[in-house]
Amino acid sequence: MRLSSLLLLLSLLATGFLGAQTDSLNLPVYNYASPQEFEIGSIKVEGAFFAEQNAIIGVTGLAVGDKIRIPGPDIPRAIKNLWRLRLFTDVSIEQEKSIGDVIFLVVRVEERPRFLRHSYRGAKQGAHEDLNEIVNTYIVRGGIVTEDAKVNAAEGIREFYEDKGFLDATVSVEEIVDTSRANSVRLVFDVNRGEKVKIKRITFDGNEEIADKKLRKRMKETAEKRKFLKSSKFRPELYKEDLDAVIAYYNTQGFRDARVIGDSIYRNEDGELMIDVKVNEGNRYYFRNITWKGNSIYDDETLSRVLAIEKGDVYNEEELQTRLSFSPTNADVSSLYMDNGYLFFNADPIEIAIENDSIDIEMRVFEGPQATIDKVIIKGNDRTHEHVIRREVFTRPGQKFSRSDIIRSQRQIIGLGYFNQETLGIDTPVNPDRGTVDIIYTVEEKPSDQLELSAGWGGRQGVIGTLGVTFNNFSLRNLFNKEAWHPLPQGDGQRLSLRAQTNGRFFQSYNASLTEPWLGGKRPTSLTVSGFYNKYDLGTTALPRKLIIQQAAVSLGTRLRWPDDNFILRTGINLQVLELNEWSNLFITDEGETVRNGNYNNFSFQFTLARTTATDPIFPKQGSNIELTVKLTPPYRSLGLRSSDPELLSDVEERFRFLEYHKWRLNADWYTPLGGKFVLKTQAKIGFLGAYDDAVGVSPFERFQLGGDGINNQQFAFAGVDIISLRGYEIEDLPSNLNPVTGQQGATPIFSKYTLEVRYPLSLNPSSTIFVLAFAQGGNAWRSARDFNPFDLRRSVGFGARVFLPMFGTLGFDWGLGFDKDAANTQNGNLSTFNIILGFEPE
Repeated sequence: MRLSSLLLLLSLLATGFLGAQTDSLNLPVYNYASPQEFEIGSIKVEGAFFAEQNAIIGVTGLAVGDKIRIPGPDIPRAIKNLWRLRLFTDVSIEQEKSIGDVIFLVVRVEERPRFLRHSYRGAKQGAHEDLNEIVNTYIVRGGIVTEDAKVNAAEGIREFYEDKGFLDATVSVEEIVDTSRANSVRLVFDVNRGEKVKIKRITFDGNEEIADKKLRKRMKETAEKRKFLKSSKFRPELYKEDLDAVIAYYNTQGFRDARVIGDSIYRNEDGELMIDVKVNEGNRYYFRNITWKGNSIYDDETLSRVLAIEKGDVYNEEELQTRLSFSPTNADVSSLYMDNGYLFFNADPIEIAIENDSIDIEMRVFEGPQATIDKVIIKGNDRTHEHVIRREVFTRPGQKFSRSDIIRSQRQIIGLGYFNQETLGIDTPVNPDRGTVDIIYTVEEKPSDQLELSAGWGGRQGVIGTLGVTFNNFSLRNLFNKEAWHPLPQGDGQRLSLRAQTNGRFFQSYNASLTEPWLGGKRPTSLTVSGFYNKYDLGTTALPRKLIIQQAAVSLGTRLRWPDDNFILRTGINLQVLELNEWSNLFITDEGETVRNGNYNNFSFQFTLARTTATDPIFPKQGSNIELTVKLTPPYRSLGLRSSDPELLSDVEERFRFLEYHKWRLNADWYTPLGGKFVLKTQAKIGFLGAYDDAVGVSPFERFQLGGDGINNQQFAFAGVDIISLRGYEIEDLPSNLNPVTGQQGATPIFSKYTLEVRYPLSLNPSSTIFVLAFAQGGNAWRSARDFNPFDLRRSVGFGARVFLPMFGTLGFDWGLGFDKDAANTQNGNLSTFNIILGFEPE
C-alpha cells in the first residue's frame, strides 16, 4: 500500500516539472515508476519578446538530438537553469508531441517587465540630474525591473536627501505599465523629503582640560545651526570623521590616550538633533629624552636642532612626524638628508620609556646611500616646447637627489601659467640596484592666451571700442612657419601683447610689447621691448584741448643667485614724450599750478628688485611677492645741462621741459593659509616721488592718484600718473587729490595703502578660477613729505568676487564701505562704492 502511494506521489511531481506533459492527442502521463527514453526532435520557445530564443535554449542545456529520460532529471535541471537567470516570472517546459521515441518540446516563459523610463513626484527640478544618476546606477533603460532594484534606487534617493540634512525623507516607488512598448513599465519615485533637520546642540562630557568650544571647532562637518558659514546637517559618515578629528586634536595637546567612550544622538520636541559625546581624556604627556641611533652623516646635535623639540614640550605625535618628514617649509630632518641626496633616508621614532607623564623617544635612523638623478622626463606638454619647461626645472641628470629642488621646480612650472597646477604630477621611480632615481614631471596644458574685445560708454566721448590680444606662450621663431600656426605659433614661452582702444577722433590708444624670458636660451635673462601711443583730444578747432603721450621702453631682467635664487633684478630705459595743448587738469604742481601746454621729455632709468615665492599667479595659497622699484631721471640742472636762470624756472613749461625726479615704489603681498581653503592676503603699497632740486620742485608728472576702482580712471591709459585703487572711496573723497586752487582732480607725490583680504576659492578649475573675498583696507595720499602720516588712513571694509577666464583675464566686482569720508566732499552722498573689474586686477 505504501509503495503504491509513493509511486502516485512521484507521478504527480513529475507532472509539475514537465508542465502538462501530454500532447494534443492527450497521451498518458509519465511517472517515475516507468521512465522512458526519448530523443529530442525539436525545441521551440514561446513568450520571449526581449531574450534571444537560441540563448534561452542554450541555457536549458537541452539540444536537438539529445537523449533524455522522461520522467527524469533533465527537464527539472533545464527549468532551474532558466530560473537562475532571474529574467522570467514563469517558466515551463512542455511536450508539444511525440512520435515513437522522438519528443518535441516547447519552452514557455513569461518575461519580467523591462524598464522604459522614470519620473519623480515631490522632488524639485534642480535635483533631478543628481537623482537620475542614482536611479541609473541600479536600473538601466531596457533592463529588468526587480524588487531589489526598486528598493535600492529608492534607498539611494533617500540617502541623497539625508545627506542634504532631510533625515525624515521617505521615498516610495510605483510601478506602472507603459503601453507605448510591449512588456514595459515606468517607475514613479514619490519623494517626501520633509523638513531639514538641523543640529541644535553638541555637548561634551568628561572633558576637563579642553573646553567644549575648542572641541566643537574640530568638528568641521558637524556644526550647530548657529555657526556662521557652516551648514548644520547631520551626515553619519562625516560625523564619525569629526569624532576622529576631536581625538586627533586631543593627541596634539599631549593626551595620547584620549578616547570617545560613548555618544548619544536624539531629537528634541522640535525635531532638532541633540548630540552628546562622552570622552575620556586620560593623562597629558610630555617629551623627555630624545636620542638618535644609526646616524653617521649628521651628529646628534645637528639633528636635534633641526627637530626643534625640547625636553618638557607637550607630547604631540603629529608635530613629531611633521618635524621629521612633512614640514611644508622643508624645515624637517628628512629634508636635511634628502636635499643631500639621501633619498632612502628614514627615521622611525620608538617610545622606549613611559614614566608617569614623561616619554622617552629613540630615533632609529636609516640613512642609506646617496641617490643620483638618472633621467628627468617631462610628459603631457602638447603645446609648450620641452625646453621651455626644462629650463625652469632645478633637477638635472647626474646631480644628487634634492627634495627642495623638486619643490622649487614644481613652483617654477606652475609659475609659467601654462599648466593646471591641480593636476601637476611628480613621480620619482627608484632603481635601488644602481642607486639612481628618475624625476618625471607630468603636466596638463591649460589655455593661457587672453582676448579683450569690448565696447563701453565714455560719457561725452561716446562709445569706446577695445580690441586686445595677449599671447602668453608665443613662438616668435615660428612666425613664418605655416605648419606651426595652431591657430598661432606657440610653445616658446614668449609674451606678445597688442592692444588698441578708440572711439574715433576723441581718443586713440595703441600699445604693444614683446617679452623673451630666456634671452639666448642659456640664462633666465628676460628682454622686454614695448611702446605705446595715446591721444586724447576733447577740443575743437577754435578751442583745442589735447594730450598726446608717446613712449618706448627696453628692459632686461635676470634671476639672481644671492641671497637666493628667488630674487630677480630688472633694469630698463624709458623714453617718453608728453604733448599738452590747453589740458586743464590732472597735472598740478605742489603750488597749485596746472600744467596746460607744452612738450615734456621724460627720460628715465628704472631698477626693480623683486623676490617671488608665491605658488600660483592666479590664486596663490602661500608665499610672497615683494618688489622695490626705483625710477630715476638725470639731474639735468645739477649736472649743468640746464639753465639756472630764475626767470626761466618761474615758467612752468620751461621748468619741467626735461623732467627731473626720483620715484620709489614698494609693493608687497603675503599669502597665508588659514585652514581649510581660506587664504589670507596681506598687502602693502607705498609710493614716493621726490625732487633733486628744490628750485625745480616735484614733477607734476609721474605722480599717484589714489581712489576709485583703478580701472575707470585708466580708461584712457594715462601714462603720466600711476592709478591706485582704494575700495570704498572715489577720487574726490580724498582731499589731497584735489587742486588746492581750482578744486579740480589732480595727483599726489606720496601715497600708502594697506590691505587685509580673506579669500575662499569656489573653483580652481584652470578653465575658470572663481573665488570670493572679504577685505579691510586703509590708504591715503599726501602732497608733501611734511604731511606724511602712516596712521592717517581712509579706512574701508567690503566684499567681492573674482572669476579668472584664460581668454578674458580677471572679471569681478568689489563693494566697499568707507568709514572716513568727508560728507561735504563725498560724491552724491554715498558712503559705499561698487566697482567692476574687467580684464585685469587693479593696483
